[in-house]
Amino acid sequence: MRIGYQGEAFSYSDRASRELFPDDERIGFPSFVSAFEALAAEEVDRLVVPIENSTTGSVLPVLDRLASGENRIVAEHLVEVRHALLGIPGTAMDQIERVLSHPEALGQAESIITHWGWEPVPVHDTAGAVRQVAEAGRTSDAALAPVDAAAPHDLAVLMTDVIDRDHNTTRFVVLARGDQPIPEDADKSTILFTTAHTPGALAIALTELGLRGANLTRIESRPTEEAWRYRFFVDLTHPPGPEGVASIFEPPLSTISDLRFLGTYRAARGPHDD
Repeated sequence: MRIGYQGEAFSYSDRASRELFPDDERIGFPSFVSAFEALAAEEVDRLVVPIENSTTGSVLPVLDRLASGENRIVAEHLVEVRHALLGIPGTAMDQIERVLSHPEALGQAESIITHWGWEPVPVHDTAGAVRQVAEAGRTSDAALAPVDAAAPHDLAVLMTDVIDRDHNTTRFVVLARGDQPIPEDADKSTILFTTAHTPGALAIALTELGLRGANLTRIESRPTEEAWRYRFFVDLTHPPGPEGVASIFEPPLSTISDLRFLGTYRAARGPHDD
């Protein structure tokens, strides 16, 4: 298979793709837009994208594209993120003025960056930031990126564990085109819905899901195409397989409308899970 991701080699998305699909061809794209377009055009068979970080929350450009497309989540994967500060060999910490990285990575180290007085410079990708620092050759610039991105660009590791929260982990999802069968071990679903614009409508909808046995693990509201109307993204776990999904959603819930399934898949197990 051809596996797409947003970024360059040695980025976190590349790492997630390698861990998920070690024997397949991997293709990096410069932006989320181009990565999603490649999946739609069948240039790749699967797309690996970050959807949530334990420090900074949802990756909204990915979430919004899930709402507007026909792609489905078929798997999820957790990557513990431990940024390193990479710079020109011989650089002293007091020489650094700017730190380049993806906006999400900069947000995950905002307190440290502020403490040192560095200027955060957002670029399209963590590995791309490393390449730019290496090409510029300025000791005033450093990159916030995976530690293994240093050696291919002949950069030095100036600092490790540059993160504000020790649990910093990114949740990646694997996307495929069109509807997908529900595996027998799939025990997690991502859904999208709206509710009536009346007091307590969302609370009632969530209560109904809970009474049917769904365990909600995340909820996010995002604007719809209509001003001041919102749709809700919900992740929930449930009994596995098609029967498990049916136990939650059949008969149809009376409190929600425009229900869309964005994928049913096996929940990833992190290092702290039982």
